[in-house]
Amino acid sequence: MPVTPIPLSDRLALLSQRYNRDYRGDPFELPAEVESLDIFRDWTAGKLQQRIASPFWDLAKPKKNQRCLDLGCGVSFLIYPWLTWEALFYGRDISTVACEALKSRAPQLNSKLFKGVTVGGAHFLEDYESNFFDLVIATGFSCYFPLDYWQQVIDAVKTVLKPGGQFIFDVINPDAPLAEDWAILETYLGAEVFLEPLSEWERLLKGNAQKLSSRSGELFMLYKLSL
Repeated sequence: MPVTPIPLSDRLALLSQRYNRDYRGDPFELPAEVESLDIFRDWTAGKLQQRIASPFWDLAKPKKNQRCLDLGCGVSFLIYPWLTWEALFYGRDISTVACEALKSRAPQLNSKLFKGVTVGGAHFLEDYESNFFDLVIATGFSCYFPLDYWQQVIDAVKTVLKPGGQFIFDVINPDAPLAEDWAILETYLGAEVFLEPLSEWERLLKGNAQKLSSRSGELFMLYKLSL
């Protein structure tokens, strides 16, 4: 029998719950076979994120006074060198815990560069002005949604990005040695993962980008789109 797709609102709620628990440091009870995976031990030791995070600045480093929108930002402003870049940071995330952490701590770091954070999905950007941002970033979460959702996101990004602006985006490389175990771990942490072929992603991205460049990582492929 065909599997009934999960409604987008439910998928967003589940992902929000997964990351709220993570940011709060809540314990996750996982099966022994998952805890036996090397990737689980790296995750519990706090080493996994360092290995797999996409260095978006290698393809498009934020510049002084540029308006940058970080979708799925987490606590990006607290851990990446936004102060060195002197770029204006706008964040959006579905985790209320991450957003509250930014609201309470980011202004203490630099209230001029931190322009605020909103709670919500990457597909709905009507909170922002049209043609407002120089750079939009969406890394680390494309795998939680099907391809048709990302067409919605790209359409939304096109409305808020300035002409000539850039969109930085990453996707799971399903052929990477880490991919299958990472998908298993994430599923047990509460977030279903889609391991789409890179060819399907590149068909989607090339169909929307005037120019496309990429860089490979241990788990993710990082893309820069000129929309």
